[in-house]
Parts: sequence; structure tokens; C-alpha cells
Amino acid sequence: MIVAFSALYDSLDFRIYWLGGHVVMDGSHLYQERIAGLWFTNTPFMATLFKPLAMLPLTYARVLWQLTSLAAFIWACSVTTKMTGRAASLVTVVAAGLLLEPVWHSFFLGQVNLFLLALVLADMHRVALGRPAGIGIGIAAAIKLTPAIFIVLLLVTRRTKDAVTACVTFAVCSLLAYAIAPDASRTYWLHTFFDTSRVGVTYISNQSPYGTLARILHGTAEVGSWYMAVPVTISILGLTIAALWARRGDWLIATAVTGVTGLFVSPISWAHHWVWIVPALAVLLRDNHRKTALAGYIVFALSPLWWTPHNGDPREYGVHLLTPVANCYLIAGLYFLVHMTVRLRHQGRPTPWPSPQGDRTHTRPRATSTPSRRPGRVVL
Repeated sequence: MIVAFSALYDSLDFRIYWLGGHVVMDGSHLYQERIAGLWFTNTPFMATLFKPLAMLPLTYARVLWQLTSLAAFIWACSVTTKMTGRAASLVTVVAAGLLLEPVWHSFFLGQVNLFLLALVLADMHRVALGRPAGIGIGIAAAIKLTPAIFIVLLLVTRRTKDAVTACVTFAVCSLLAYAIAPDASRTYWLHTFFDTSRVGVTYISNQSPYGTLARILHGTAEVGSWYMAVPVTISILGLTIAALWARRGDWLIATAVTGVTGLFVSPISWAHHWVWIVPALAVLLRDNHRKTALAGYIVFALSPLWWTPHNGDPREYGVHLLTPVANCYLIAGLYFLVHMTVRLRHQGRPTPWPSPQGDRTHTRPRATSTPSRRPGRVVL
């Protein structure tokens, strides 16, 4: 089915990636001219990665990309189930995961989200096992900046060597892109990467606090400079929660909380960016919060935000009865963070931080962190 869809449907975001691979070395045109009617908003490193794919015909390149995306998602599901410490049918997990709107929407658009999820989860699994990590997170951050929040998580959890590895990897990837496309790199890092005017901030798919507030206030012009305090506060609170769970040896919760926090910190968190629902649901199911997991699955499978007025409809803006529905991903994410915060009170005392003498001194965390967990199967 993936092959047939990829061959027949011209996924817009993938087309932009593919065209970006064509123009990445053409001066600064990558960021100064629209591609397929839209701006290229990803990093120069992302564009350089598409240089080889740009040599293929669009259809062949798209089929290859989508099949590789599927492989990345299967890998992400496999790593997630391993981090739960419980037996699960990988086929069932993948099948259920593909029904989640952020996942299938990533395929629909030909997006990069599933690769980022797989790269970060692979590294966080190594961290949970006490092994050296950081390369996957560094590559993910070089492709799209939001995964860089995991570097901060590594720092606050005293995984300093892993954080340095991630930073070095990020720098190497960015310098490689600069060597290949210096003009595009200068334009991006000096002007483009903090410019949110190139995308429709108020579009219903933007489920970040910034997007929600812009819709309520009828535009970004009404959001003052005071808003900068919001992502800073959220990042501090979210990373604190994640660090406390990591200190208790539960790196799956730490990973899910950090992923959701990153979505809140970013000014643009499209619906298809919310693939972090996969580890979040795994946490809830592992810990036998089945009703909460079912409610979350229904929200992200049915995606009722798309049922509300959007695409410029005046009813999309302001506060009204449909506002909670229109921002249901944001509300679900907030609930998850609060839920994980409340659960900290019911856990035992945190263990001391592992010795900073070396990564290999870390011990493997227990597969379970709550006494109520029982062996069983996990279905996402």
C-alpha cells in the first residue's frame, strides 16, 4: 500500500525536499525563493541530504523515501517496546501506530518526522542501557532543530559525554552543509531559522502554544515579546520533570516528556510533528493507565481538530465552544505533562545520579518503575 500510494500521490513536503536538493548549491536561492509555492524551512544539512535523492526521478525518489520512512517507524516502534520492558507484538504495535494521524500524515506529506523519532529513540535506548550515545540526537538536531532539546536533557541528567557527542555531531553535520552550500548556510543561520513569518502560524495544524495563542488573539501581531517567557518556562518545567524520571531510572518517560516539551517550546508544531504520541502511549499502557491511553489514542487517531473551521474561516479564531477541540493536541500534551508530574509523588525516592567518571558505569534501569505493573502485552 505504501508503494502504491508513493507512486501515485505527489506528497507536497517531499517534493519541496527533493527540489531543495536541486537548488541547495545554487547560492542562497534555497531560502530566498519559494519552492513549489512554499518556502524551504529546514536546515541546509537537510537539503544536502537530499542532493543524492534529487538525482533520481521524483517518483522513484518518493517511493524510496516512503519505504525508508516505514522502516524508520518500525525501528522506532521496536525500540519503544524494548524500552517498556514488556512483551509486545511488533506487527500489532506498528499497525496501530500507522492509524495515528501524526504518523499517517507524515507519510501523506512525505515528512521527515519518523526519521527524527527513530534517531532520537535509538540514542535514548542506549542511554537507558548505560551505553555511549549522542550521534543520533546530533544528526536529528542538524536536520531539524527541535530535537536539540534532548541535548539539554543529556546535560541535566549528567550524561555529559553523550551531550558533547551530540553537539559535535551537530557541528560536523552543519559544517559539512556549509562546505557544500556556504551561501545557503549563511542565509539560514543569520536570517531564516528564527523567522516564523514564512509559515502560516495560525493554521489549525500548528498545535503549539504560540499557534494556539495567535489564533485566540486573531494573529501573531497581537502576541507581544512577553511570549518568550512561555517557552522558557515550559522548557524548564518539562526538562525538570524528565530529569526526575531519568533519576528514577525511567528513561522512557523521560524521553516522552522531553519530546512533548519540545513540541511546546517550538513556535511551530504541526500536527504531523506530534509523532511523540507513540512513546507517550507506550508509557501509559506499560503503567496500566489504559483508559487514559485509550482516550489519547482516540484523540490522535480521529484528530478532531480537523473537524473544526479552518483554512482561513473566521470561526477559526478567538475563543468559542470549539476552541478546546481545535487545540486538542496541545491540551492532550499538557495533560500528559501534568499526569507525569502528579505521578512523581507516588514514586519512591530518586536514586543518586550515576558516577560521572564514565558512561559505562551506568547500570541498566529496571524494566518497571511502578509496583502495579504486571507482565502483559502492549498495544499502541
